[in-house]
Amino acid sequence: MPAFDDSPIALYDTLLRDGSQMEGIAFSLRDKIAVARRLDSLGMHYVEGGFPGSNEKDKAFFEEMKAQPLERSRLVAFGGTRKPGSNVSEDFNVVALRDAETPVVTFVGKAIASQVESVLSTSREENLAMVRESVEYMASIGREVHFDAEHFFDGFKEDPDYTLSVLSTAFRAGAQYLILCDTNGGAMTDELVGAIRAVQETVPGAKLGIHTHNDCDLAVANSLAAVRAGVEQIQGCLNGYGERCGNANLSSIIPNLQLKMGMQVVEDYQLEEITSASRFVAELANLPFNGLSPYVGGSAFAHKAGYHVAAVVKDPMTYQHIEPELVGNGRRVLVSELSGRRNIQYKLNERGHDLPLTPEENTALLNLVKQMESRGYQYETADASFELLALRSRPSYRAPFELEDFLVIERRRPGAAGTSTNSDESLMIAEATTKIRVDAELFHTTADGNGPVNALDMAARKGLELAFPQLGAVSLLDYKVRIIDTDAGTEAKTRVLIESTDGHHIWTTVGASPDVIEASWLALADAYEYYLLHREAWQAAEPHDSG
Repeated sequence: MPAFDDSPIALYDTLLRDGSQMEGIAFSLRDKIAVARRLDSLGMHYVEGGFPGSNEKDKAFFEEMKAQPLERSRLVAFGGTRKPGSNVSEDFNVVALRDAETPVVTFVGKAIASQVESVLSTSREENLAMVRESVEYMASIGREVHFDAEHFFDGFKEDPDYTLSVLSTAFRAGAQYLILCDTNGGAMTDELVGAIRAVQETVPGAKLGIHTHNDCDLAVANSLAAVRAGVEQIQGCLNGYGERCGNANLSSIIPNLQLKMGMQVVEDYQLEEITSASRFVAELANLPFNGLSPYVGGSAFAHKAGYHVAAVVKDPMTYQHIEPELVGNGRRVLVSELSGRRNIQYKLNERGHDLPLTPEENTALLNLVKQMESRGYQYETADASFELLALRSRPSYRAPFELEDFLVIERRRPGAAGTSTNSDESLMIAEATTKIRVDAELFHTTADGNGPVNALDMAARKGLELAFPQLGAVSLLDYKVRIIDTDAGTEAKTRVLIESTDGHHIWTTVGASPDVIEASWLALADAYEYYLLHREAWQAAEPHDSG
């Protein structure tokens, strides 16, 4: 990446501290280390690792990082200024920050007069002393010190003189960055820029940073406006994780800085890693990845309307603001009832099928897609089922198996004496029988299951694996049921999406029916058929161990 001191903007990721305060995130110690190293390789200038004075896990994280420091990024320990009335060199939090032995320490201190009195229960003068002594102490032992001015923008509106005096105090004490925090996420962009101008006039020569929250959906916009106004550091989180509505989203900010504002903050190859890094972090956070995320989301460069696809095939930039490869993403064409003929041919080519369709065949397949979607199918995310739909429309196609019949029985098991119907113990038994034909052979199998769909799956697999033992490698990753026409009540159609894997590849199939069991079978059958069609090609493409 650009030499550290040459980068126009310092990128500061607080995912492992502020981001992990988001509802639903609970990183383990191993997770924190893995995320820190991924952020390091992505080109972050600062990686904030946590609050060593607050919990044992963060303390252990900093101990682990001493043995294997980051290669590029500067690791940051975060904590509050000394407590009111305490001795700075003996204050518990300050000592924890010192003992973390990170090259950088970020202190957070109150920059709003009313909270000094109501939250800290101390005087304005003592708060200034807390800021001054904490920064001076850490700077005196050779640490790079940043100061997070908590509630800066609210404080500036309430009592600008006191808020600016807090910043002046931190700067004179040796803080290398003064970070202006929109802690409540409520600042409007014009207010934010005006407050930054006031700081620049009051503390000339200070290096400023910005820390915004997204409570008004302005965190990214406000961060970029702050850069325009002259700040030199942006704090945020990959994927915009953070408390309440989240922190400023660095997955959007970094491409905007580099591709829109002409600021080289990371190397081009690192920018190409931002999509995979964003998804890596989501996986470790155990959160669904937001497909609508700008730049890195699965829908960021997805095209659905037929006239859009017709234009994109001729000139991708007609409906794309950048080339998706610049951020490690890719263009996708969706097939749906809104598609045109170009969507159909493009999608088949994308799936690796050399099936040049005549205009008549293309139109027929498009009409079939629309007909199936009117029945409740949806192929936008179920590429495997679309591919099978196209193949089945060819006169020469022969499916590897055929379901001739199935029977599912579910009955209520008599409870043990005294067992309440509200007991957690399951009182239901499901049993399924399937008849599946493979060429001239009929496989008639029965299985019990944890519910009717599971029983059907178990019975079908039992028969199919007699003919195709390789299906033992296939497992289900996800199973989703959606009610399509909710006004129909219990008569409503259902759509089932199934995500499957063989441990190396992932594919999604769809089924739709007024009967949820039939819809499930249709999606399951597609999943197995798709694997059988691709297994040999996948195996041939995999590297083999020569030794």
